[in-house]
Amino acid sequence: MIENWIEAAANGDVPEQGTLQVRCASELVCLYKIGATLYATQDECSHGSASLSEGFIVENSLIECPLHQGSFDIKTGKAVSVPCKDNIRVFPVKIENGKIYVQISG
Repeated sequence: MIENWIEAAANGDVPEQGTLQVRCASELVCLYKIGATLYATQDECSHGSASLSEGFIVENSLIECPLHQGSFDIKTGKAVSVPCKDNIRVFPVKIENGKIYVQISG
């Protein structure tokens, strides 16, 4: 398996308690900033064709899909409320020299 760290954004681009959609190679990724910590998941909801970056962070670690209000744990990708049943992918994130990198495996 090849592991690629891809520059996704500048550290200041992700709003506090907010989201940012970025493209990392062929993946659409949603970046999240919760406190001082950054997270990354796939951007597409596993239930329907909706962008999680257009959703809302609730309860400090859940992303609520804007289409049907199902939610996922941002840290683990686990589907936690209906209608979402399938988990979403999470990606490792690191910051170097003020830039956010996401690790995409393939």
